[in-house]
Amino acid sequence: MLFPRLLLCLAAWALCGSGKPTERKERVVREAPLSAREHDDAQSFDYDHDAFLGAEEAKTFDQLTPEESKERLGKIVGKIDEDGDGFVTVEELKAWIKFAQKRWIYEDVERQWKGHDLNEDGLVSWEEYKNATYGYIL
Repeated sequence: MLFPRLLLCLAAWALCGSGKPTERKERVVREAPLSAREHDDAQSFDYDHDAFLGAEEAKTFDQLTPEESKERLGKIVGKIDEDGDGFVTVEELKAWIKFAQKRWIYEDVERQWKGHDLNEDGLVSWEEYKNATYGYIL
């Protein structure tokens, strides 16, 4: 009687002990990077343009002449200078970069929503989500 119990416990221990460890999930939510591009000022300023302007606006600036770029940046600096003293502080610049990031995130969410809301009723049903996300597999 003792041997079968011991054997059962040993088998249970072996099964639990030899199982694949579960994947540890990060509990800290990390902020998205400022840009998907690599930060290397010696090569280009693409990272800075993405962080400062947002990815979509940076693409627009890439198409402008230097004069048009300066004019548009001047307008943007006016928006960044929250207290209107003619200078951009580090805090004002940080606030602007966060604003640009959030704007891009909200625009991306809106674009994703429209892509999933197939019947354009303002709601995304499970069927719509499943078809938009996995439709090519089904």
